[in-house]
Amino acid sequence: MAQNWTPSSWRQKPIQQVPEFPDKAALAATEAQLATFPPLVFAGEARRLKKQLASVAEGNAFLLQGGDCAESFVEHGADNIRDFFRSFLQMAVVLTYGAQLPVVKVGRIAGQFAKPRSNSHESQDGKTLLTYRGDIVNGTEFTEEARTPDPERQMMAYRQSAATLNLLRAFAMGGYANLENVHKWMLGFVKDSPQGERYRKLADRISETMDFMKAIGITAENQPSLRETDFFTSHEALLLGYEEAFTRVDSTSGDWYATSGHMLWIGDRTRQLDHAHVEYFRGIKNPIGLKCGPSLQADNLIELIDALNPTNEAGRLTLICRFGYDKVADSLPKLIRAVEREGRKVVWSCDPMHGNTITLNSYKTRPFDRILSEVESFFQIHRAEGTHPGGIHIEMTGKDVTECTGGARAVSAGDLQDRYHTHCDPRLNADQALELAFLLAERMKSGRDEKRMVVNG
Repeated sequence: MAQNWTPSSWRQKPIQQVPEFPDKAALAATEAQLATFPPLVFAGEARRLKKQLASVAEGNAFLLQGGDCAESFVEHGADNIRDFFRSFLQMAVVLTYGAQLPVVKVGRIAGQFAKPRSNSHESQDGKTLLTYRGDIVNGTEFTEEARTPDPERQMMAYRQSAATLNLLRAFAMGGYANLENVHKWMLGFVKDSPQGERYRKLADRISETMDFMKAIGITAENQPSLRETDFFTSHEALLLGYEEAFTRVDSTSGDWYATSGHMLWIGDRTRQLDHAHVEYFRGIKNPIGLKCGPSLQADNLIELIDALNPTNEAGRLTLICRFGYDKVADSLPKLIRAVEREGRKVVWSCDPMHGNTITLNSYKTRPFDRILSEVESFFQIHRAEGTHPGGIHIEMTGKDVTECTGGARAVSAGDLQDRYHTHCDPRLNADQALELAFLLAERMKSGRDEKRMVVNG
C-alpha cells in the first residue's frame, strides 16, 4: 500500500485538464452510482499484463498499443470493433513474425473517452463555447447544450466499455484469433493494396507452418496458444472521479486496483509531480504508463519514476515517448541515460503520433513520413544506447479513413475531406497501420541480425 494514500486522496491536490461540471450534486450522485457497478476488468488480468510487460522491459517481448484517439458513442458497433480487432491482429502477427518475439497486445479501447485539450474554449463564426473533451464529458455539436459537461455521459461510457469488452473477450478467446484464420483477418479495402499483397504472402507462410505442425500432431485444438490470445485494454485516466468509482480492493491480495481498464496512463499535460493524477496513480497496482514529451527533463523523470514505481518493479511503468520527429534525437537520449544511470526498470514505448500533428486544408493531420521518421529515430537511439526499444503506441482504426497523409497508397492533402471521421485527432487507417507494422518488423529483424553478428564475432 502506498503511504498515506486512499482512492480519494487525489482530491486534496491541484488538478489539470478536468472539466468544470455545473451540477456538482449530479456529478457526485453519478460517481456514487458508478461505485456500485461491477468492475470492467479484474486484478488478476492486470497482474498478467504486468508480467508480460516485465518481459518487454527485459527485452524479451514487444508492446503493441493502439486504437482510437477518442471512442465515440455514435460509432459504437460490432462491425467497427471487429474491424479494429482484425487490423490489430494483422499488425501483431506481422510484428511477431518479423521480431520473433511475443507481442503484448494492448488496445486504446473500452474506456478511451476523455481527451486533454490545449484550450478550454473554441470559437466558430464569432461564437465561443467550451472545447469538446470526449464523449464521456460533452458532445461534438457546436451548441451550448452539447458542450456543457454532463455527468450522465459517464454512465454511457461505462455501458459501452462493458459491451466492447464483452465482444473483445469473445474474439480473443472464442476462436476468432485462431492462427488458422490468419487469411480471414484481411480487411476488404486492404486486399488490393501493396500491404495486402505483402500480408497475403506472410499469411501463406504461416499457413504452411500450421499445416506442418498439424502433421506432427500440434493443432489449435491441443495448443490453446494457437487459437487464443491475451488482449488487454487501456486508456488515459483523466476523469479521476470516474476512476475512483472503479478503484476496488482485490480480495486475493488486499491491494487497490483500477478496474476501468487493465492499463491506465498519465498524459503529458497532467504529469506534474505534486498534482492529482500522479497522486492517484501512485496508489493503484495496475501496470501504468507515463507520456513523456519534449518538456520533460531527466531529473523530473527520475522523480516521477520514484513516485510511481518506488519498488522498481519490472512491468509496472511504461514510458510512452511522444516528442515529434524533429525533437526525438535531442530529447530521448538524455532520458534513457538518466534511467540507465539510476538503474530503473521501465518499458520504453514510442508514440509517433502526438508530436507530429500539423494542419492542412483546415484539417488536423499527421504525415506518415514523419511518423515513420520518429519510429526510426526511436529504434536507432535505443540501439546506440544499448537499450531495448520496447513498443509502439499509435492511434489507428480498422476503417478506411483519410486522416493521416502519405503511406504506400498515398493519402494527399486533397483526400483528407473524403473520409475524415475522427472526433478529435487523426488516425492511421488499417492499410497505413499494416504498412507501419511491416516497416517495424524489418527494423526489428535488422536489429536482431546485428546482435547475432556481434555474438558470433
